[in-house]
Amino acid sequence: MKQVTILIPKGHTSMVNIAGTHQMFSFVNEFLEQQGKAPLFHIQLAAAEKSTVQTHGMFSINADLLLDDIEKTDLIIIPAIHGDFEVNLENNAALIPWIVNQYHAGAEIVSLCVGSFFLASTGLLDGKSCSTHWQYANEFRKRYPNVLLMDDKILTEAGGIYTSGGAYSFTNLIVYLIEKYAGRDIAILAAKGFMVDLDRNSQSPFTIFSGQKNHKDSDILKAQDYIEKNFQEKLTIESLCEQMALSRRTFERRFKKATANTVWEYLQRVKVEAAKKELEMGKKTVNEVMYNVGYSDPKAFRDVFRKITNMTPMDYLNKYNAQMTPTF
Repeated sequence: MKQVTILIPKGHTSMVNIAGTHQMFSFVNEFLEQQGKAPLFHIQLAAAEKSTVQTHGMFSINADLLLDDIEKTDLIIIPAIHGDFEVNLENNAALIPWIVNQYHAGAEIVSLCVGSFFLASTGLLDGKSCSTHWQYANEFRKRYPNVLLMDDKILTEAGGIYTSGGAYSFTNLIVYLIEKYAGRDIAILAAKGFMVDLDRNSQSPFTIFSGQKNHKDSDILKAQDYIEKNFQEKLTIESLCEQMALSRRTFERRFKKATANTVWEYLQRVKVEAAKKELEMGKKTVNEVMYNVGYSDPKAFRDVFRKITNMTPMDYLNKYNAQMTPTF
């Protein structure tokens, strides 16, 4: 039987991550027992203290056992810990050596959503791929430059470490683990039972690009503002350099350092975000939206849109068009 340890950190922790993970693994056990088979998972809630207050005092969770009582486990689940990352790290510092020791003893580790920040602080993610909530991707890159962040991915796997993207995408990762440990048939059953889309592999369609402005380079902030106000025009790097009175080499280097994007990547993301908003309104055709955001070549627009959102403009229109009548 596989030992599954769901950690209960101190602070504002995702109750959904904790309860949802417990429920989905329990679902597998219940199904196997109905088939006359032995349960696959032994699920336990573990913490540094027996009772931990969660979610701004709204709930408290009683752990099944303390970390010191666990000699060995097979799978460790780290839920999202919301709020100030430094405070969370300080409050849960005692968990780090335990996680590291269990990993080196053969345990696999799972982080859900922004739980990746805490996992990265252990150093175990260095050199490995990882996902997190798209909203905190830039902050993550700044804090953990040695981690290969793949913020467009719903889930990642590297060296026995699994991570999921934002919010409820954790259900995709749990189904993925169910398939790994219990087989495809049971994973499909779990996906149907919890209404999880097995084909989702990207969180790009849900990303809201608002520009990476958490930096102090005033020239680049001005350039970003200029791009966002004039993205419909035929902007060139040369014209932007003139606006900022910087050489091209200096401008491009500082822009990439500040925003984690090249100038052209940033411009493309601004255009696509504007296009997404117009498509969501559903009042214009794809071609009209294309022209409005400064593209004239349908193939180029489609390729850039798909690269950033993992969907074609038409697919995005059909899925998120606010003018469409919902069916229930």
